[in-house]
Amino acid sequence: MEVTIDSNSGYCFGVEFAIQMAEDEMTDGNTLYCLGDIVHNDMEVKRLHDKGLRIITREDLSNVSDCKVLIRAHGEPPETYQTALENNIELIDASCPVVLKLQNRVKNAYDQMLEKDGQIVIYGQPGHAEIIGLTGQTGGKAIIILNDEDLEKIDFNRPVTLFSQTTKSTKGFYRIKGMIEERMQEASGQDLKTIAFNANDSICRQVSNREPQLQRFSKEQDVIVFVSSKKSSNGKALYSVCKSENERSYFIANEEELQPEWFEGAQSVGVCGATSTPMWLMENVASAIRNIGENCVASV
Repeated sequence: MEVTIDSNSGYCFGVEFAIQMAEDEMTDGNTLYCLGDIVHNDMEVKRLHDKGLRIITREDLSNVSDCKVLIRAHGEPPETYQTALENNIELIDASCPVVLKLQNRVKNAYDQMLEKDGQIVIYGQPGHAEIIGLTGQTGGKAIIILNDEDLEKIDFNRPVTLFSQTTKSTKGFYRIKGMIEERMQEASGQDLKTIAFNANDSICRQVSNREPQLQRFSKEQDVIVFVSSKKSSNGKALYSVCKSENERSYFIANEEELQPEWFEGAQSVGVCGATSTPMWLMENVASAIRNIGENCVASV
């Protein structure tokens, strides 16, 4: 049984950058606070905890002072920077450049929409760290939509500017975009060219490009093992891509969740993961699968 790790899986640039910054700060054994999980992967969080990284909440931030706090790749709203200034906190800002650029675009669009009585709509996961940072650019006024029923939050008689969380599905974004266009046309009685709707595909291309790559990879393997934390939004989206191409796709958090029966009759197994999945974890999973294959051969 041949086991292959997808070369395109693993950390995106933003996550890799944030983890490297954290490790650099902890080189001398110093404790470093991090505002929320540095990455949506419990095993990686534990590895960094053992090096001195301590996770705190936004509520905790108000109660610490004279220390260093890492801002992870997801970015933060303006009030976080204000709190840090007031409490003499040195921020180690590891915000992803793609996210920072999007925050600026959302802020500028919001300022413009105020003059038009318009609405900023963001396709994303409510409560997600990146969404909190983006919403902060609008003073909490952005409308967050994820499902069809969330469209009811929008006033289709007013101008709409649409953005997306950087790690959402491209297919999902364009589906939501089409639904908003249709409802705005119905509400106004105008055609597509004249409605006050501006859609911005702000999905990270490093993330969106993984969808076609995973489609190809999934088709090439008898079995797919997708490794990710269950709380990773990106992980859920990418796993659905694998599952749509290969029914024998399985979602696990680590090698302990592997089931030998998944690999019965398989000649090839592909291991892949989310942008928050460390390569060392996928290598552990691949090694465990190889052991399962060897044990099955030995027992025949």
